[in-house]
Amino acid sequence: MLVIDFHLHVTTADEYNDWFLDWMRRLHGEQGLTHLRTVLGSPENLLQFMDEQGIDYVVALAETNAMVTGVSINDRVAEFCRGSERLIPFANINPYVTFNQVGELERCVTKLGVKGLKLYPTYQHFYPNDNRLFPIYERAQELSIPVMVHTGSSVFPGSLMKYGDPLFLDEIAVFFPRLKIIQSHAGRGFWYDRAFFLAGLHENVYMDITGLPPQNLLKYFPDLERNADKIIFGSDWPGIIDIKKNVAAILDLSLSKSTKAKILGKNAAVLLGIEETRGSK
Repeated sequence: MLVIDFHLHVTTADEYNDWFLDWMRRLHGEQGLTHLRTVLGSPENLLQFMDEQGIDYVVALAETNAMVTGVSINDRVAEFCRGSERLIPFANINPYVTFNQVGELERCVTKLGVKGLKLYPTYQHFYPNDNRLFPIYERAQELSIPVMVHTGSSVFPGSLMKYGDPLFLDEIAVFFPRLKIIQSHAGRGFWYDRAFFLAGLHENVYMDITGLPPQNLLKYFPDLERNADKIIFGSDWPGIIDIKKNVAAILDLSLSKSTKAKILGKNAAVLLGIEETRGSK
């Protein structure tokens, strides 16, 4: 079964803010930081870790979140991923930092080879339906690249949850109907129902289940199989160390084999243009 992790951070220990490293120590102990440094020591190390975890492809995320987590710029993430088609870079544009946002998106796609865009409204403090961002969505639609948007809660200091309501994405889906939109974290906490409804309503709106305990998916989404074509797996590594355990938890759910295959890899493969026969399994 093809497994694609659609939500993996490649921000290094040197790029994270100090508080995040302390949070990692509390969560995983000092070995968690050692693990982070080892896995991101080289692209080859990450690929070895993916093999150990049974992961065929990862979407590797850039971030410009100086106020919250840290900064891992588009160029470094693209360079880190360049040596393997299994490492799929997604750019980040912070509207408060990047003046020529459309130009940066075009550069990332045409020059750096990134395959999508990740936006962090709760970390960067903007409403995703602010019409000043519409040129970005229009160009992403023209370039046929997916846009991931953080939705739902965050416990990180400096984040503002008011920007995480999935309902803001309804406007984007209406005005840019061909744009592939992924609701990261599926409205975690407050808005599971809204994320699920929007994924069912709009042809090109999806939701990733990053950061949600997999064993609780049917509690959060009792009608999950109704949106089987719209749900995508993600780990949020390094926040989650053992990706394989989360995959196993999904495989243990009372869902059809077809639905499990779609969640773990098939839906992501469609979004990314990956042929399943190219998976390592």
